[in-house]
Amino acid sequence: MSTLTFGGPVRVLVRRHRLTLRLAGGLALAAVLGMAALTLRSSRVSEVFVASGCRVDGADGNRDCMQVARNYLVSMATYNSLFDDVAVFLAALPVLLSAFVAGPLIARELESGTYKVSWTQSVSPARWLTAQLAVPAVLLTAGTAVLSSVLYWAQSYSDNPYASEWYTWKVFATTGTVPFAYLVLGLCVGALAGLLIRRTVLALTVSALVTGAVITAFTYLRGGLWPPRTLSGRTLNPVSDIWWVDVGDLDSSGRRLPNDLCSTAGTEESRLRCMADQDIVGHYLDYHPASHFWPLQLVETGILLALAALALALAFRVLRRRHG
Repeated sequence: MSTLTFGGPVRVLVRRHRLTLRLAGGLALAAVLGMAALTLRSSRVSEVFVASGCRVDGADGNRDCMQVARNYLVSMATYNSLFDDVAVFLAALPVLLSAFVAGPLIARELESGTYKVSWTQSVSPARWLTAQLAVPAVLLTAGTAVLSSVLYWAQSYSDNPYASEWYTWKVFATTGTVPFAYLVLGLCVGALAGLLIRRTVLALTVSALVTGAVITAFTYLRGGLWPPRTLSGRTLNPVSDIWWVDVGDLDSSGRRLPNDLCSTAGTEESRLRCMADQDIVGHYLDYHPASHFWPLQLVETGILLALAALALALAFRVLRRRHG
């Protein structure tokens, strides 16, 4: 009986939104095939350029090579831009999911009263809401896993001179566990908004804004989720592939000063005089090495899942208070 009462709403949900599901599946398949084709093409372009013996910096002085290098860089920039478009879509997917769940999936049924049909057929409100959330959760999680994996493979397959560092939003937010945590958050926020507002357009708007605000906030707060390492001294020689979190000057007591305190001084003599007046004796750099990728990922994921659990608990509480 439990399986039947749960399976019924799922079948109804899939049948009702089959056009949307087919469209989303078609777009995902097209994105995967497109990225695979672009990846193989960009790899071939790289191989041809390497075989030409030319250099991208034009140091060989060969005019023909300069044109070859220019064509190569333009082509790779185009491919990289297309990969960035896929990353933008993946980053925006939780917002779209949140709006879809809040509006067409929940608020529209409550607004139109069609939910009563399910509830009069041995389906409790809790099972109805569970089914409403389970279908998009399973489908979107699977689709995101495929798109994220293919995007990561595409970005690392060929030697692209425009490859993005691990800490940029288009890499960090589309790999690891974070994209799945944002999906869960968008799902739960959408459910809460739909149940609270019960008006399709307003619910999807509010849920999209809230989910988008959380994504934007973490983009700026991410660097502080894990203690950074610090490099200090008279001269700084940081290694490559690190995320610069904060940089500035140090006085003789070790007090941190803004990095631009003496940067407006006109001449080198004026700058040195400013540094002497401010007692600046060195510099500091707070940074995250590449080894901090997973600690940052897991901390952000944990916070997002906690927020999602809170939103989901509130959603079921609202459902019980209003509909029993």
